[in-house]
Amino acid sequence: MAEQADFLVEVGTEELPPKALPALAAAFRASVASGLAQARLAHGELRTFATPRRLAVGVAAVTLRQPDIESELRGPPVLAAFDDAGKPTRAALAFAAKCGVEVQALTREASAKGEWLVYRGREAGRPAAELLPGIVEAAFAALPVPRRMRWGDSSAEFVRPVHWLVMLLGEDVLPCRLLGVDAGRSTRGHRFHAPEPIELVSPAGYAQALDAGRVIADFAGRRERVRELAQKAAAQAGGALVFDAALLDEVTALVEWPVPVSGRFDARFLDLPDEVLIATLQDHQRYFPLRSPDGKLMPRFVAISNLDSLDPDAVRRGNERVVVPRLADAEFFYSRDRQTPLAERAAGLAGVVFQKRLGTLADKTARVVALAGRIAQLAGGDAATAERAATLAKCDLLTAMVGEFPELQGTMGRYYARHDGEPPEVAQAIGEQYLPRWSGDALPATAAGRALALADRLDTIAGTFAIGQRPSGTRDPFGIRRAALGALRILIEGRLDLDLNALVTDAVAAQPVSPKDPALAEAILEYFMERLRGYYLDGAGELTAGHGEFEAVLARRPASPLDFHQRLAAVVEFSRLDAAESLAAANKRIANILRQAGTEAPDAAPDPARLVEPAERALFERVEGLAEEVRPLVAARRYRDALERLAALRAPVDRFFDDVLVMDDDPQLRRNRLALLARLRGLFMDVADVSRLGA
Repeated sequence: MAEQADFLVEVGTEELPPKALPALAAAFRASVASGLAQARLAHGELRTFATPRRLAVGVAAVTLRQPDIESELRGPPVLAAFDDAGKPTRAALAFAAKCGVEVQALTREASAKGEWLVYRGREAGRPAAELLPGIVEAAFAALPVPRRMRWGDSSAEFVRPVHWLVMLLGEDVLPCRLLGVDAGRSTRGHRFHAPEPIELVSPAGYAQALDAGRVIADFAGRRERVRELAQKAAAQAGGALVFDAALLDEVTALVEWPVPVSGRFDARFLDLPDEVLIATLQDHQRYFPLRSPDGKLMPRFVAISNLDSLDPDAVRRGNERVVVPRLADAEFFYSRDRQTPLAERAAGLAGVVFQKRLGTLADKTARVVALAGRIAQLAGGDAATAERAATLAKCDLLTAMVGEFPELQGTMGRYYARHDGEPPEVAQAIGEQYLPRWSGDALPATAAGRALALADRLDTIAGTFAIGQRPSGTRDPFGIRRAALGALRILIEGRLDLDLNALVTDAVAAQPVSPKDPALAEAILEYFMERLRGYYLDGAGELTAGHGEFEAVLARRPASPLDFHQRLAAVVEFSRLDAAESLAAANKRIANILRQAGTEAPDAAPDPARLVEPAERALFERVEGLAEEVRPLVAARRYRDALERLAALRAPVDRFFDDVLVMDDDPQLRRNRLALLARLRGLFMDVADVSRLGA
């Protein structure tokens, strides 16, 4: 068995960006793992460690040397490798040079086609100690850091200034210099509780040594510790945490030794909307808000300190003191904003540029008003409610509260609309206009909210395409991918049976860009289909489908995404039937036959009088009988029932192809049989092109 040793790399830095820390740690681990694989170094478990001041990866049982590589190359034929005197030719000399040996070191190998020169060699594996510094250096370079820093007079670049580097293979330090620092075995504990260097004996003792230095190095373990401490502190205060996973991650990335701090604020601030209080405590202060058992917010919070202070009361008072100005500002903004009705702010939208080629927010609002009203009308809702909500939707962007808390846009509009006496449906729709904000987020619950949210997205997508700003690669400044997926979710999961083609055409026509590209609407619809493909193939919604199943429905190109969804659900069920594979193959065969027949394939129905073979008469009778059953089912969108009926065609179709020559020499028989196949395929195509299954 090859010799093995544990490996540890740790880079110590100034405080790393907290929101990026989990991604940096994951990328570092992935790059080290990839480097080990490329270097052919076998290993055991990889562990990731990440705190505000360090990134580290521990690898168990790394093989200390690469395996040797046996190589074999075949050269020129012996007849071409030597002349009549037995001297090597240029071909033999060139092959030997390529292999790095003399001609005499080459062997000969006979085969049925003759004898050849062959090189067989062994490349000795390199020691892991030589390879690991390069693997780590490449991993540092591959970290997803948009902008790197330089510090002091060093030319090294990293996400933050680097202060120490640990590289241990077993008990040995791997001598190297990376990021301007020499590798060693000294790590650092907590900045204040354990500032002296900590000497590591081996990788196995890393986490334990740091724990003694008041650092919980494992991110997941520290995250769980933060959660437990915050929940315990909340329970002691008589409440429960307003839990937010993103906040928990960020707090975990800010501390190395979590210590809970319970604090209070003046109860008068509870008059603010809950969302304002939560945004102030969570987003601005990184505090955990608390709710009482009756579900109401409490004038309490839990903070997580990175210091086990000798004077906890001083830490508590400090946390309480800094939150008061934030809450007071929010209180002031809320009071002042309500003095001006949203409707009076609408004129101000003309002074805010949405996009220089697409006009102002007032221009966008006018387009969304028209489209939202049309959508509401088509969906059977109240157009006036949707239009009023669209008129006021962007007005809260001009308020002081949204200026301070951009994440509350829409939410504050809902509160201010209620205060202004707008109808409840209008206020609710304003609050729902940005839903869903991310994958899996809630959808608008009201008809007006769905119409507004859909219209807003369609206008943004149409405008972005109209000015040539379609997303590409990782570039998506207008959030078009998210907007398109959100629109599809509203249509499908919100059960809105609307013609997306027509809505996109309307949205494109309203854009203030000329000349209009006649292919623009089709390009947008193609983009929607790309998003829809990901929605189903990735299992992001309630239905997961395969590539062939999606293509089967896409070939039919339903105008309504909801109709697409219903057809796809039926095709997914059909594909599980025993008859599906045979009928898919038959449909593919039929499609090929009809395509090859070209103009010879008739549009007319088959003539029963020209059916001479028993198998074709049996198929005709079965097709005609099923047509009477299936077409009403398709009209009622009972696609699953329709395909289940059509599955009964398996036996007569198989018999037809076994017994009947479609392309008969008699042109009348041939045309009639082509008409029968076209009739059969049409029944399936009324639902989907099942010939695509298995693609």
